[in-house]
Amino acid sequence: MSDLRVTVQHAEQRDERVVTTGTTAADLFAADRSVVAARVAGRQRDLAYALVDGDVVEPITIDSPDGRAIVRHSTAHVVAQAVQDLFPKARLGIGPPIQNGFYYDFDVEKPFTAEDLKAIEKRAREIVKAGQKFARRVVSDDEARAELADEPYKLELIGLKSSAGAGGDAADDSDASVEVGEGELTIYDNVDARTGELCWKDLCRGPHVPTTRHIPAFAIQRSAAAYWRGSEKNPQLQRIYGTAWESKDALAEYQHMLAEAEKRDHRRLGAELDLFSFPTELGPGLAVFHPKGGAIRTVMEDYSRRRHIEAGYEFVNTPHITKSTLYEISGHLDWFADGMYPPMSLDGGTDYYLKPMNCPMHILIFKSRGRSYRELPLRLFEFGTVYRYEKSGVVHGLTRVRGLTQDDAHLFCARDQLPEELDNTLKFVLGLLRDYGLTDFYLELSTRPEGKAIGTDEEWTDATQLLREAAEKQGLELVMDPGGGAFYGPKISVQAKDAIGRTWQLSTIQVDFQMPQRFDMEYQAADGTRQRPFMIHRALFGTIERFFAILLEHYAGAMPPWLAPVQVVGIPITDAHVAYLKDVAASLAANGIRVEVDASDDRMQKKIRNAQKQKVPYMLLAGDDDLAKGAVSFRYRDGSQRNGVPVAEAVAEILDAVERRVQV
Repeated sequence: MSDLRVTVQHAEQRDERVVTTGTTAADLFAADRSVVAARVAGRQRDLAYALVDGDVVEPITIDSPDGRAIVRHSTAHVVAQAVQDLFPKARLGIGPPIQNGFYYDFDVEKPFTAEDLKAIEKRAREIVKAGQKFARRVVSDDEARAELADEPYKLELIGLKSSAGAGGDAADDSDASVEVGEGELTIYDNVDARTGELCWKDLCRGPHVPTTRHIPAFAIQRSAAAYWRGSEKNPQLQRIYGTAWESKDALAEYQHMLAEAEKRDHRRLGAELDLFSFPTELGPGLAVFHPKGGAIRTVMEDYSRRRHIEAGYEFVNTPHITKSTLYEISGHLDWFADGMYPPMSLDGGTDYYLKPMNCPMHILIFKSRGRSYRELPLRLFEFGTVYRYEKSGVVHGLTRVRGLTQDDAHLFCARDQLPEELDNTLKFVLGLLRDYGLTDFYLELSTRPEGKAIGTDEEWTDATQLLREAAEKQGLELVMDPGGGAFYGPKISVQAKDAIGRTWQLSTIQVDFQMPQRFDMEYQAADGTRQRPFMIHRALFGTIERFFAILLEHYAGAMPPWLAPVQVVGIPITDAHVAYLKDVAASLAANGIRVEVDASDDRMQKKIRNAQKQKVPYMLLAGDDDLAKGAVSFRYRDGSQRNGVPVAEAVAEILDAVERRVQV
């Protein structure tokens, strides 16, 4: 046996080691039970991988993002094995890890029931307890076809891989890569730890945990219908969703978060609080806002409008439809056609489109007359409603809609103004989001998408570096998103955590060198020459609808006083006190407070409960003593109360809380 020299990489530390031929990654990390896989030369490997001379090896621990994904992928295999144990006729689709969990698709005779899922989870736990070994082996395309002859969906994936390898179109690489990856095909065998007997097998690129006992905690969550490889033209399969974690405590924490998220579901809150609805007569993804929802939305927009004016933005308005020419010039018809509604043929055969983007129309405003360097930077802003065709299966409440209103800004500036504009824009965005009560952020920098972008490498490099420098000035964590940029430029996304720790993508800022060229935009520079402006795309909320939903879930419906649709409810103890409270309400309304007096026939305690259910921030109660003293009993949303508060003092407290945007 000969000696091998390998390097163990731990974060910033490198440890040179000499090992013998046949040493595996498992041998290398035998002392650390948290290691479930290894990264060798940047590629993830099973711990059974045999080291070769010169390898640089990094441990993948179970509590790391990559480690969790491997555990989840391994759990998906266990669930699939359990399904085929219980339903032998089930045919396998794919089973990738996803954020916080995994899924696996199956072609079965009938949908899974709740009882089926319980039985599947029970069998999966038996497989985990048995400690079956995940064993990887390389196979040829023909060998894979022979072994998986009864699995039509696996055969299709093998065909996609073969087609791509021969220079064909792999059609949907994201789906196929879960199973076949790149290069060689591999099958993973689940092997009995005691007898070595084959228990189950699946086409998979891996890696996996060493044995099923390395899956510490998992749960099956639900099942749903899903089209094979996401296309409505393909068969509909049954998808089982689950989650897996590095410990029982981590699983319990996640399940608690899910329970809390269910309580905060904006769709449920929207109905309970009478904020918005999705009438079936309109179609999927098209919301109507009721008066209370409209009140919240109006306050959101009015405050944003005020802040934008203070920051030097100018407001514009643009139409909802346009001739196809506009989006031919911009490139959207080449790169974004799948997300657009079909054209309307009008005016003797001219195609008109519902607008999916506001930016080309803002460019036309810039081009409507000659521009001077003295006007730059020019910051145009619009609450612009756009329309995007989302498949009916992916629309989701207000967070994924077909009709959406962007708080959309486009900034036009000279090249030397770009660094300051980007810095100021990011500061403005973060400051305004904090005003709405979100405070925990990180930034994500999305770079050029391969094969789906316009412009030169130099332009993309320059734009990406400008965004990186602006991001680094904010003092926030910066995470890279390779290939996640738009077709015309890279972008920074503000990622915000809500009250229960979920991350939401909010504002986006994009540097665009392409649109000014495509539209032949110019301004007159100080030296009299004609120069090309540069363009920044910026959506602060993302969309009004989605931001509305995020705030509603962040606050669990209990919006801070300045955003609450009804800020104060007057509750008379008897009918004799209604007129008094209406006078108090008039005083509040005169100061812009949204106030109601509950003059219904309900008893006082029920009126209080009704106000609490509607999550009203303040209740003002009045009885005989209050009338005599010119006071009210001041009741807060948390149930605490102050009695005998002079009306003027109560009004002043409410006005102060609203003005200062207090988060109660």
